[in-house]
Amino acid sequence: MKRSFLAIAAFASTALLATGPAWAHAKLVSSTPPANASLSAAPRTITLTFNERLVPAFSKAELVMPAHNNMKVPVKTSVSDDGKSIAVAPQQALAKGTYKIVWSAATSDGHKMNGEVPFRVS
Repeated sequence: MKRSFLAIAAFASTALLATGPAWAHAKLVSSTPPANASLSAAPRTITLTFNERLVPAFSKAELVMPAHNNMKVPVKTSVSDDGKSIAVAPQQALAKGTYKIVWSAATSDGHKMNGEVPFRVS
């Protein structure tokens, strides 16, 4: 009985390790501007870089102004050719104030992750 339990446990562990990458999630590696940055000039483009290739149809980013009831700022977004970053281009110059990039990103395994990157234009 003990041997069959150990055999099953060993098989299950091997199976879990073999499928481990399928459990991976897109993680934000860096952003430009970085989280909580205070900028003297408004960025023309905001870049979010991830650890894995994203599925463009299920990955997006929005720019909001928290002090104005999370009012959305018009932006154009695109996923890079290598699939590992999202570029966010405001459609007008950003005024002084606090902003937050709200993102969601999905990888080919179907897992979707969400996050925020706050920054300030002074």
